[in-house]
Amino acid sequence: EVQLVESGGGLVQAGGSLRLSCAASGFAVNEYSIAWFRAAPGKERELISCIHSKEDYIAYVDSVKGRFTVSSDTAKNMVYLQMNSLKPEDTAVYSCAVDLTHICINMNYWGKGTLVTVSS
Repeated sequence: EVQLVESGGGLVQAGGSLRLSCAASGFAVNEYSIAWFRAAPGKERELISCIHSKEDYIAYVDSVKGRFTVSSDTAKNMVYLQMNSLKPEDTAVYSCAVDLTHICINMNYWGKGTLVTVSS
């Protein structure tokens, strides 16, 4: 059974850092693409990062480039999102998802998300 479980969210002041974790089971994270999405209050969910370790592919949306870093740990079957220089506009529920057939195009499974709140 494929499962994704996020953790690491919380309350942080602007300029601070958080590291989100996505624990995967039922598939190998290095074999498929994993995306991080976020859903801010009153806004549509947006794709902010995508990683496909086997294809050596990493991408970010412009708004987080230079501040967020995605990585994976094959041994632990985990994907991480290191978030630095956080801004109040980064406040959102962050979710990870897996695309089993393409690279972050059609996500097949989703985690429930973890809330990140950035105070000004």
